[in-house]
Amino acid sequence: MSEELPAYAEHVLELAERIPPGRVMTYGDVAEWLGEGGPRQVGRVMALYGAAVPWWRVVRADGVPLPGSERRALEHYRAEATPLRLTAGGEPRLDMRRARWDGRGPEDGRDEAHT
Repeated sequence: MSEELPAYAEHVLELAERIPPGRVMTYGDVAEWLGEGGPRQVGRVMALYGAAVPWWRVVRADGVPLPGSERRALEHYRAEATPLRLTAGGEPRLDMRRARWDGRGPEDGRDEAHT
């Protein structure tokens, strides 16, 4: 990470890089995991600095792809086999129950989204 980044931004981006392919964390999950800031602060960091990390893995809690980047995000989700579902209107959404990552690594034996 660049030394020019604010410390909080560096922490957010480091966590975004740790999210495994096919998994996601919400903005609120990231803030809670870090123990500082909130969803808006995480969203601001991702908006300003997130292009260099897997930004599509930090999402809104409702599973709606990032407005304006839906197509690119869906391409990443499909390439990574991220669990998706279709709304009643046929729109793709993240299946948050299956895709959400709790911050624990595979070394603890817990990977519920892909069972």
